[in-house]
Amino acid sequence: MAKQKFERKKPHCNVGTIGHIDHGKTTLTAAITKVLAEAGMAQFIAFDQIDKAPEEKARGITISTAHVEYETAKRHYAHVDCPGHADYIKNMITGAAQMDGAILVVAASDGPMPQTREHILLARQVGVPAIVVFMNKVDMVDDAELEMLDIEAKRARAHDEFGGVHPKHQEEDDGIAQKLNEFLG
Repeated sequence: MAKQKFERKKPHCNVGTIGHIDHGKTTLTAAITKVLAEAGMAQFIAFDQIDKAPEEKARGITISTAHVEYETAKRHYAHVDCPGHADYIKNMITGAAQMDGAILVVAASDGPMPQTREHILLARQVGVPAIVVFMNKVDMVDDAELEMLDIEAKRARAHDEFGGVHPKHQEEDDGIAQKLNEFLG
């Protein structure tokens, strides 16, 4: 299947997913393309097609940055899915260096982890101007724990001097379309 060619009639925005290993960055990237494909604005790219290198498939982790493109009613997006593993941090830095904004994916089941904080710091150092927090796996924790995780994620972001905090939650698979539509506008 040939890649869809985008005509640049809309403002362009470079975004990317960053965060700790196994928190759902690639899954969110695939979900974004699925939601937008259903609306006729992108080609769906499945999880296993984003992490497609043989070593990535064998190990079940993102090693290199992966790139997808999509559009919303307002913008054209180039999306970089960055690796979360500490061994591949230079690949994350390379991907983040061109971002206009990042989606920091935090698994509610774990909360912010060492790589979460490192990715925030590195995004700041390479000049990423804005980060949106996407709280993933919220179905695995109760409401009280989720509220504490929201506070912890906000503190982590505030400590690194990013502007306003915009937490997004994947309440359940059926609710992701609404959340993605709100975020991507």
